[in-house]
Amino acid sequence: MMYLCPSKFSMSLSVTYSPSLAKAALQNFKDITKFRLSISVLFSSIAGYLLGAEVIDFYVLFLLCVGGYAMVGASNVFNQIIERDLDALMDRTKNRPLPAGKMSVRSAFILGCTMTIIGLGVIYAINPITALFGAISIFMYVCLYTPLKTKPQHSVIVGAFTGAIPFMLGWVAASGTFGIEPGTLFMVQFFWQFPHFWAIGWFLYEDYEKGGFFMLPNGKRDKGTAFQVVLYCIWTVLASLIPAFGISGSLYLTPVSGILVGLLGLGLIYYALRLYKEKSSKAAKALMLASVSYITLLQIIYVIDKFVR
Repeated sequence: MMYLCPSKFSMSLSVTYSPSLAKAALQNFKDITKFRLSISVLFSSIAGYLLGAEVIDFYVLFLLCVGGYAMVGASNVFNQIIERDLDALMDRTKNRPLPAGKMSVRSAFILGCTMTIIGLGVIYAINPITALFGAISIFMYVCLYTPLKTKPQHSVIVGAFTGAIPFMLGWVAASGTFGIEPGTLFMVQFFWQFPHFWAIGWFLYEDYEKGGFFMLPNGKRDKGTAFQVVLYCIWTVLASLIPAFGISGSLYLTPVSGILVGLLGLGLIYYALRLYKEKSSKAAKALMLASVSYITLLQIIYVIDKFVR
């Protein structure tokens, strides 16, 4: 009779199944913390830090990355706990860990609390004011923005406030103070949130409707919404050009960079006007992609301008 050694059999199971379990756990972590979104938010914080730092301290930058991801990830975890039943109704979210049953609510809650403590603790090690803004961001996203997402008149304003903090947070982490410079960075990303949110709300309108979310300013894909999109794109571009006029303290742009930002702005406004003209999901998706490109390239231009002038 053939005899199977238990230890060898266990080792075989470990080799066979551990990698797949680890891969699934990693994927759940990425999904529930919204990895791509968290990285894009972290990119804004890093850009803000580079703009505000007189001398780059890579240890502080490392703490900002770790603490920043933990805080953003924690906010996303709590958001998905609250919205798990509604997420199950929408095609784009029904396969998230909680509605799909890949993770328990208890596990998600423990993860969210752990990441909050780690995030705030690490950011506090940079300076207290950065931790304060981080705590405000988590509170507003989880306790205000998430419950208000079914109320279009209020949710986007709160969401825009929360989403504008990371760019500013990086400067505060570098300087330890709040002034006109981080205030300007906040204003740029605050106005940018509106056309970005509304473009997504437009082309995902039917899916959002299944979950009871109405992300557009008047709840409709109409001329009034499209006009507001154009208006906020213009305000975004004007706010982005403030540093080019030398009225935002030590945050300023050279004329060449100001022209580049202006050209980027014209591109953003073009896609907004296209949505106003066509009022289609295709135009809204194009505007969403243009808005992501705009804020990313804007931050890159700001940072490059500082280090090459």
